[in-house]
Amino acid sequence: MENDNSVLALVRLIEDPDESIYEHVRDELISKGPQIIPILESSWEAEDYGLLFQTRIENLINEIQFISAKNRLKKWIESPNKDLLEGAIIVAQYQYPNVDEDEIKNKVQLIRKDIWLELNEGQTAYEKVRIFNKVFYGKFGFKGNSQNFHSPLNSYINTVLETKKGNPLSLCLLYSVLACSLDMPIHGVNLPNHFILAYMDEYNTATLSGNANEFGVLFYINAFSRGGIFDENEIKAFLKGINKEELSEYFAPCSNTDIIKRMVTNLINSFQQSGSKRKVNELTELRNLFDFEL
Repeated sequence: MENDNSVLALVRLIEDPDESIYEHVRDELISKGPQIIPILESSWEAEDYGLLFQTRIENLINEIQFISAKNRLKKWIESPNKDLLEGAIIVAQYQYPNVDEDEIKNKVQLIRKDIWLELNEGQTAYEKVRIFNKVFYGKFGFKGNSQNFHSPLNSYINTVLETKKGNPLSLCLLYSVLACSLDMPIHGVNLPNHFILAYMDEYNTATLSGNANEFGVLFYINAFSRGGIFDENEIKAFLKGINKEELSEYFAPCSNTDIIKRMVTNLINSFQQSGSKRKVNELTELRNLFDFEL
């Protein structure tokens, strides 16, 4: 980056015992953004700096990465075109700042291609979902992580693609991204305590499909359970079991904003269980961004 010498001069002052000097240096370095992180990391590895310096470097890197993720998420929220995969990548960047976006998109395209090869226009919605499930769960091995359900790794799109395990939300998100790219109108439904998918009537009218419910849904899909298909009666039974009212939002697709907000909420719950107060505070700050959506 430009003016490396001036940045290095600031870095040398990080260890200054005078808190007022350090605060000034900190603000100056943070203002320069993520591009200075490699310099900070190289300085951290130098053997001639003490523990105070290394601790402050670690805190600075974390602050810069968090501010970068926050700014990008804020921009996504304010955008009129909220791409679902991009939103998931931004959330992943909170934990993995150097995550390779192109690698994620390439992995998604690889799965998409294998599903696409087996689809044709003559297939019914049910047939398309069976083929999708065969490839997604069978060939690629995706499954719900029931053994470690609350792990934060279940909420990051990069680790879900790597481990082939996720929670209901992350699996539904990936399923929906793939399906929509294949012109299969499958969208997320924000159930309490769970997350599912709805296969919408592509004609947007029950008179043509003959089977769509009042919300325009042909059937529902449980991505956490290998793509099992069910109808609204099971949702009603589920809501009754947890003493929840049958609100329309529990039967109809939600927005991409709702999905990403819930993804952040899931991470807050994960880190509350592990006792990571800093993570909880940062993620709460990210979730609060959604309250100011335009």
